Amino acid sequence: MKNSVSEQSFYIESEDEDEESNRGGEEDDGNESDSDDSLADNRQQSKVGSYNTSWPQSYRQSIDLYSSVQSPSIILGTPTLSRLGSSFLSSSILTRRHTPESLPFITKPLISKVEDEQLPPQRRSSHSLLPPIPSRRSSIKKDDKVSYLSHEVPMSRQSSNSQAVLNGINVLCGVGLLSTSYAAKEGGWIGLSILFIFAVLSFYTGLLLRYCLDSEPGLETYPDIGQAAFGTTGRIVISIILYIELYACCVEYIILEGDNLSSLFPNAHLSFGGLELNSHHLFALLATLAVLPTVWLRDLSVLSYISAGGVIASIMVVLCLFWVGLVDQVGIHSKGTPLNLGGLPVAIGLYGYCYSGHAVFPNIYTSMAQPNKYPKVLLICFGICTLMYAGVAIMGYTMFGESTESQFTLNMPQDLVASKIALWTTVVNPFTKYALTISPVAMSLEELIPSNHMKSHVYAICIRTALVISTLLVGLAIPFFGLVMSLIGSLLTMLVTLILPCACFLSILRGKATRFQATFCIIIIIVGVISSVVGTYSALSKIIERLCS
Repeated sequence: MKNSVSEQSFYIESEDEDEESNRGGEEDDGNESDSDDSLADNRQQSKVGSYNTSWPQSYRQSIDLYSSVQSPSIILGTPTLSRLGSSFLSSSILTRRHTPESLPFITKPLISKVEDEQLPPQRRSSHSLLPPIPSRRSSIKKDDKVSYLSHEVPMSRQSSNSQAVLNGINVLCGVGLLSTSYAAKEGGWIGLSILFIFAVLSFYTGLLLRYCLDSEPGLETYPDIGQAAFGTTGRIVISIILYIELYACCVEYIILEGDNLSSLFPNAHLSFGGLELNSHHLFALLATLAVLPTVWLRDLSVLSYISAGGVIASIMVVLCLFWVGLVDQVGIHSKGTPLNLGGLPVAIGLYGYCYSGHAVFPNIYTSMAQPNKYPKVLLICFGICTLMYAGVAIMGYTMFGESTESQFTLNMPQDLVASKIALWTTVVNPFTKYALTISPVAMSLEELIPSNHMKSHVYAICIRTALVISTLLVGLAIPFFGLVMSLIGSLLTMLVTLILPCACFLSILRGKATRFQATFCIIIIIVGVISSVVGTYSALSKIIERLCS
């Protein structure tokens, strides 16, 4: 895929110009050729720019921050993805590939310092089906430069393979890890095969997103793919689905905090003016008040550095579970049920939720210094996360049997050190994730504010505060962590992970896809639709049943 328009501004077309200046009598022919190339470049740049003018324009930047493992000096040496402050409080942001010209509330960086760095070659087509990318007359000089912001923070526009792997694991291996034991209980041991089936299908659809990105210049995000496949309507619909999924994750964070903190302090309660709050409601409220200031932060990259520890937190929680079961000798108490047809639909949604990282995969791919390594990176991410999910499911279900809770941390004996570490790690981690998760949703809404109000901090603060309060209200109204996760996994994740990538691939490539690819995509769509309908109906039915009981 061709580089974006703004990235092309760094290219210096010196070699061709030098050649033309030395041609003498052949100058007229050269000018005619340049004119043709210029017209072609202008048409291509116009096509690239068309993907940057529709809502949401803030998607790329906000998702980069949400998903990035950025720690330059501690983890991998150089920052990978752009840093981004909130759209209404940050004075400037780092841009990596492009800053949309029409994004009114983002100030483009001033180039105040440059450093020698050779840019990597442009991404090539990832599949033989795809049309070749037109060659660019301009060459990339060896002293091509990387810009710095006026506050002297360096910008790296490419991420290494190791950073891409960490980013992928950080996105894939989230709170879904806590519920795979519960999913194993709901679906039985045979139902665990659904986890591996979804892993294979999700890996394949992750590759399809790459083919879509490489199909034409200017595609960099999931909404861009939707626009290329189904026009502006496709872009808007896909964006709304992605934002609802992020919003629902924030609701899950609030429920999680209430569940785990109330298990640590079950006798906590508050009576105020005749209003009685039990431990769950109290801690959900306190957690909301604690995360509220983080959504007002001037520079959310501070949280992005901390949230990069999500990979370590996930590994630590898994190790604590195995330590409690094997070292602390809690032991194996249940052989489990081979198959539970009644709970299988709920298990489908829970397993599906585990692979809800497709909204970020395009950003990870377009940020890689070696995009041809993307399949390997994706395979490593899915392999590691699937092993962790399966390990937790097997260990948790055999330890706690039919009494397995929606979060295995609630089953762990609280008098053990490993249990306390797992519980507090689970409690602390969402505090760093919440603001980064809700920020893309908030920024998309801020884009809708009339331009004469864009400089008003009050409007943006009100939007973010309202979003946070609404997640609390939804979390208190539907305080069922496992069922809400199953609903998200069935209704939203099936769309984002299985159905839409295949639909976009078939629409964009049309007759260029092989018969095997087209057939496999149709099968995946059918699987996704059936899983979505069955899982959504089951989750909603059980939620309504619990609310009425």
